[in-house]
Amino acid sequence: MSSAAPPNAGAIAPPLQITQPVNESFPAVQRYFEISLFLLVATGILSILSTGKLDFFTAAVASLALLLKGVRLYRGRGPELSARVATWCVLGYFLFFPLDLWVLSRTTADAAPNPQLYAALLSAVHLLIFAALIRLYSARTNRDYIFLAVLAAAAMLASAILTVETSFLISLAFFLLLSVSTFVALEMRRSAVGAVSPIIDPRSPSASRLNRALGLTSALVAVSVLLVGVAIFFVIPRFTTGYLSALNLQPNLMTGFSDNVTLGEIGQIKQNTAVVMRVRVDGDPARVADMHWRGIVLTNFDGKRWFTPSQDENVIVSDSDGEYALAPVSQPSPDSYPLHYTVLMEPMATDAIFLAPRAESVSGHFGEEVRRPDGSIRHGYLLLDRTGSLFNSVHNTIKIRYEGRSLIPVVSVADLRKVSVQYPDAVRRGYLQLPPLDPRTQRLAQQITAGAKTEYDKAVAIRQYLISHYTYTLDLSGPRTQDPLANFLFVRRSGHCEYFASAMTVMLRVIGIPARYATGFLPGEFNDIGGDYIIRESDAHTWVEVFFPGYGWITFDPTPPGDEKKTGMFARLGLYWDWFQFAWGEWFINYDFSHQLALGENLQKSSRSWGDRAREIYRRKEETAMHRLQLLDRKIEASGYSLPALLVFLIVLLFALRGRTMIRFAVARWSLRARRGGNLTANLAALEYSEMLRLLEKRGWKKSPSQTPLEFAAAIPSPELLVPVAQLTNLYQSARFGNHPAPIEQMSAILRSLRASLSQRSNLR
Repeated sequence: MSSAAPPNAGAIAPPLQITQPVNESFPAVQRYFEISLFLLVATGILSILSTGKLDFFTAAVASLALLLKGVRLYRGRGPELSARVATWCVLGYFLFFPLDLWVLSRTTADAAPNPQLYAALLSAVHLLIFAALIRLYSARTNRDYIFLAVLAAAAMLASAILTVETSFLISLAFFLLLSVSTFVALEMRRSAVGAVSPIIDPRSPSASRLNRALGLTSALVAVSVLLVGVAIFFVIPRFTTGYLSALNLQPNLMTGFSDNVTLGEIGQIKQNTAVVMRVRVDGDPARVADMHWRGIVLTNFDGKRWFTPSQDENVIVSDSDGEYALAPVSQPSPDSYPLHYTVLMEPMATDAIFLAPRAESVSGHFGEEVRRPDGSIRHGYLLLDRTGSLFNSVHNTIKIRYEGRSLIPVVSVADLRKVSVQYPDAVRRGYLQLPPLDPRTQRLAQQITAGAKTEYDKAVAIRQYLISHYTYTLDLSGPRTQDPLANFLFVRRSGHCEYFASAMTVMLRVIGIPARYATGFLPGEFNDIGGDYIIRESDAHTWVEVFFPGYGWITFDPTPPGDEKKTGMFARLGLYWDWFQFAWGEWFINYDFSHQLALGENLQKSSRSWGDRAREIYRRKEETAMHRLQLLDRKIEASGYSLPALLVFLIVLLFALRGRTMIRFAVARWSLRARRGGNLTANLAALEYSEMLRLLEKRGWKKSPSQTPLEFAAAIPSPELLVPVAQLTNLYQSARFGNHPAPIEQMSAILRSLRASLSQRSNLR
């Protein structure tokens, strides 16, 4: 007994699991979205960590948490925390927040200009990172995902507050790309709710194509947004003095340049390769290849440290253009050359402004600007001491861009040997001071200069002796001594620039020559890519300035040359990176109205130059073409084969372009004439009908491809043309489709009559 067949047993069942709800049938989109969102959050957090402003514990824990989540996401693991646990974790952190605000972050922020505000910022950043990580480990719903994206954006804002370095630009570019990618995938998920679709396995070729399409779309959108944003950035008027300058709370500071420097401090700086300044010089950069960028001059020595006693400083106020005119501090040299240069100085723990010798003026934004009631702007002020050292009235806690003008002295050796030894009383009082010294120091100075006849020769002798008899080193390990200068001269016989400069200054003073101790930077490394000098902390230097009546203070450097600059592929890549950092600082961080004016002038000059160059190129090409045509014309006139060859070429060209059509037309016309007394064939009828269509189209009646020949004939509005058109159409259809022969002359006569009627209508018009 057979069992009853189920209903619709004969029907073909559809394949199972072809369509499912969107939350199950889009695993490829879901995985793409999760990975993109994770990278978005990771970029925001790592951007904060890359600023270097957070403590090591926070950076380590956040990095490990991101690494663990990335591994689990790669393996396809789901959320690790429930929503309830995540909520309790965030609420519990608020109990820890006061301790972080008042104790932990406050300890880190002690060195900041505003410790309270900086501690509040750090504690808020800690809370932001914690909340982002907890939500990253517990996100399940669209609401969680959107909240994570908001936290990532807040992390980028916090990073912008903490730094303006080029690392932030790189993070911002990745963040923009991932933002577009994440929200595109999120919108795809949201729009597909309730829909049905075939399953797309995350590891299938379809998923790979989908990922590539989403990635390419996101990249194109991000690049477009970035280009539009850059254009808007450069066009909108700017009057600020720096990028988030008021919120950049803890810059990277360096020490060693103050009015009180202990021997050994600058040696510690020289072990760091961080960039502190970039200098661009107008004209030939080789003019400053040996320049000493002067910062602070120190006058007194107590045996262990150089310092400058308290003194009254001159207040230098800028004019309406923001230029500070510096009072002359020494006697000008008869032979000098002007030097104009631009400096982009990083934040440093010094108020000094570094300039070339004999600075005449400086212009830039050195402090807060105040707008007066009359609309004018009062700039900050600078301080100038009696040594010619220039100081900012506020701390250099942000990047500063300024321009300087100096009058560089050019003095010959012969002139320096002729100077008088009668020094002004003020110079003797200020620059011959000495502490109690080891007696060997005076004997060594007298021994070195015994054969020197002039003050210049004595200074040169001491400098050469130090360079040739002592070695340069930054390794000064060992116990400290009570007399570091004597230890350098008679025991270690090696040291860095501080010891060489101190030794020369002291020995010059011992023999009665006024000298002083100057600090600043060597010229650094010239970057031919960016056209600027890169000055690092390792270029920090000290040297000696010797006074010559009638010429002022002349620089002497007794320090032996250090290690040569590195070369090679990596060094070259480093120059490209430094150029990029300079461009970032110059045209983005410090971009203001003056930069806009300079950019507009450069664009105007460039466009005018390009236009002139294009016209010149066109003129030269035109002259060259005319010259060649004239030569060709003379050759053609002189040759008897040129015109026949040209005629043959034109005939060949004509046949190459229209040869098949022309041959077919000629054969058809010949056939029509050859069979003038016979009957129509299909080909001859088609030829005559095509000629009729051509004549009618010239008068404005064109046959549509959708019209049949009879429909077209019936559509002719002119009564006198309607009859011949209809007759010729009937003959055409009879000969081609009906196999009803008709005389050739009959169709030709109708066509001649139609041509005459059309010509008559044209003449009447």
